[in-house]
Amino acid sequence: MIVYAECEFIITAAQSLKEKRAVLERMKVRTKQRYNIAISEIDHQDVWQRTRLALVTVASSKAAADKEMDRALEHLESNPEWQLLDLYREYL
Repeated sequence: MIVYAECEFIITAAQSLKEKRAVLERMKVRTKQRYNIAISEIDHQDVWQRTRLALVTVASSKAAADKEMDRALEHLESNPEWQLLDLYREYL
């Protein structure tokens, strides 16, 4: 089972692209290290207070894939430097 998710965040503390990219890179690296997830910024690359991330995980069952995706999304949402604006999930 493949689970795909897109999530959009606003980074209110960022005052420049450099600050945004520091927050974003830190969270992407930590998420990849802790979970069986591929993650990439897919939109708003040149906007300093918004980002849209795509996440993908693959597992042998829907339950296992959902659990891994849920854990990764919880990790991303736990960052106090940004706030979740939108979340979309699809099963492939």
